[in-house]
Amino acid sequence: MSQYIVSARKYRPDSFETLLGQDNIARTLSNSIKRGQLAHAYLFCGPRGVGKTTTARIFAKMINCAHPGPDMEPCGECESCVSFQEGRSYCIHELDAASNNGVDDIKALIEQVQVPPQVGKYSVYIIDEVHMLSQSAFNAFLKTLEEPPAHAIFVLATTEKHKILPTILSRCQTYDFNRIGIPDMVRNLRGIAAKEGITIDDESLHVIAQKADGAMRDALTIFDQTVAFCGTDIKYEDVVRNLNVLDYDYSFGMVENFLSGSYAAALSSFDEILSKGFNALHFVAALSSHLRDLVVARTAGLDALLELPDSLKQRYREQAARCPLQFLYDALGVTTACEAGYKAAVNPRLHIEFALMKLSFLTGRTDVSTTPRPVAVPQAAPAPAPAAVAPADKTAVAPKPEPAPVISSGGEAAAEKSPVATPSAPTRQRRAPKTGSALSMSAILQEKEEKPEAEAPVAAEEALPDDDTIRTRWKELVPRYESQPRLASALAKTELRMTEENGVKSVFFSVSNAAQKKWIEDKILRDMENAFREILKSRKVNLHVDDIPEEEPGEKKPYMPEEKAKDLMDKHPEVRAFVADLGLDTK
Repeated sequence: MSQYIVSARKYRPDSFETLLGQDNIARTLSNSIKRGQLAHAYLFCGPRGVGKTTTARIFAKMINCAHPGPDMEPCGECESCVSFQEGRSYCIHELDAASNNGVDDIKALIEQVQVPPQVGKYSVYIIDEVHMLSQSAFNAFLKTLEEPPAHAIFVLATTEKHKILPTILSRCQTYDFNRIGIPDMVRNLRGIAAKEGITIDDESLHVIAQKADGAMRDALTIFDQTVAFCGTDIKYEDVVRNLNVLDYDYSFGMVENFLSGSYAAALSSFDEILSKGFNALHFVAALSSHLRDLVVARTAGLDALLELPDSLKQRYREQAARCPLQFLYDALGVTTACEAGYKAAVNPRLHIEFALMKLSFLTGRTDVSTTPRPVAVPQAAPAPAPAAVAPADKTAVAPKPEPAPVISSGGEAAAEKSPVATPSAPTRQRRAPKTGSALSMSAILQEKEEKPEAEAPVAAEEALPDDDTIRTRWKELVPRYESQPRLASALAKTELRMTEENGVKSVFFSVSNAAQKKWIEDKILRDMENAFREILKSRKVNLHVDDIPEEEPGEKKPYMPEEKAKDLMDKHPEVRAFVADLGLDTK
């Protein structure tokens, strides 16, 4: 049996033309070779599997080729190119800094740098994972890196650029490698599959490319694993089963459940996903990605952002056309919040199931065909006998009262337009379920929609409170605003003024200034009025903020603390002297 070579090594690029996804870097290095403008040190940065070390080897091969082509491509026939292909080149020296990270290793490298190359013009030293060098090793390497011999070129490769010392960065030309895009990966994998005589569909190639997360080496490793599992005829179902990847169908089915409001089907599908061993958090992440792709597919002009095979793009467009944009926006908000709170949840499964139920209720078309076990619902208790104030009954629905009577400027009372509800008015009780049926979600939602906001019933005959009663009960209103000290102080100190017209009392109270008057009228006067009516047990009372008297010319009432301090010092010179002696700040 012939020796097997993995695809990552067998199909490793050997020229800048075959380098994948790094066109800008390949062009820059090619131009520098053509013009003879070679730097003495390069730093290649980027994630794993994107071609950093491969680019360094191609670069070393090109600068040592004895007969380069018109575009400075290596000829592949000279001694330098042949030795490079056979892996015995003495012009290329590779050092793994992860295992050779001490000062002694760098000293040995410095001594080796002094030896000129036997074949070719340059000795290229490739130091992989250079960020693993110790602080002392970096310091020992600085001088040689800055002024190496004319035949020595250093290429440093790292996945963690932020760990490199600034003094090292300043001595190198830095090249940042990008993640390889899914289309480039799919195209490369398709070519390799054709060379190996393997049949594979585009959907399987996209799954492998997405699993690789931008690293071509990972993609080739996954490809070899898939071939070992499936053979030369690879099916999409076998790929998702072998790689333990969630099928697209789960995401499509989940969105269909959300659109129909079938939360029971969504929960059942989630249980099936967990039973197959999939990670719950990965499922939520896949669902978020699916919703994002639906938004992209629904918006014209964003096809470039949809990294999917053509067979799936049409399916996404069809489902996206049935999804309102507001639904997709709200659904993304639910899934991203679910991802963020997953690790902090005490019950992670319940956390996700609750999110799935919220998603099912977004469209307002909840499917409750799967009803829970019948639950006995007690009959509503009869309404209590009329009293001065009837307690609010959550099961009873009272007619929504008209706005409270207000005395108009012309003196006409608006109370005559809004008759007061009496306790004898019929109330609609909650309907009990029929025998053998359950309290379904649809019944609850329907009852919630039909039931208007309930307010406490009002006594049949409301007596008009007298002035003494109003002044006495006013003190009960003040404690409700203790959280706002200035307002509570103004209400406690005010002198009430009352007028009566057409059987309605108008109560006027005063405040400190016009700004406070405007704020009360705009924000809380209505609430204060309702609260005071509740205290008096009468709706025949209206609250008004009394007008602020105009200030005398040249006289301004102090309100702010600094104004009060200034007024105090103006009236009492000894206070001004005291402030001056101690150097106090009155602002």
